[in-house]
Amino acid sequence: MNKKIQIIIFVVSLAVVGGGAFYGGMLYKTSQVSAQRAGLTGMRNGAGGNSRFAAGASFISGDIISKDDQSMTIKMRDGSSRIIFYSDSTEVSKFVAGTLTDLTVGKTVMVNGKTNTDGSVTAQSIQLRPALPQPSAGNGQ
Repeated sequence: MNKKIQIIIFVVSLAVVGGGAFYGGMLYKTSQVSAQRAGLTGMRNGAGGNSRFAAGASFISGDIISKDDQSMTIKMRDGSSRIIFYSDSTEVSKFVAGTLTDLTVGKTVMVNGKTNTDGSVTAQSIQLRPALPQPSAGNGQ
């Protein structure tokens, strides 16, 4: 075989292998980004799923709709609700330090804690947040 033809075959083979490896890498990266977004979406909806939290951890946000000495019920933006358990050791924060007495019906909170088997959450920290604007009914814009 002619030396020129061998070089051409080598260069073409190298381009095909390199292009295939690049394409495979792009597919892998896309699948990783999709998986990460799925985890973050789950976290926003109160399902956990982000690798920076321990297994069974939840990070949820919503408005307090009822409260007693050991728990509160949070209405989330999707209309569902979650029961949150807390204790004197639960950290409560706001733009300044907060206490359990700051947790009142109608306040918006963000909760980080461990999901229990019944779907309730035992809070590790509760942060008081400004109320989120409600989604508009949609006027085509």
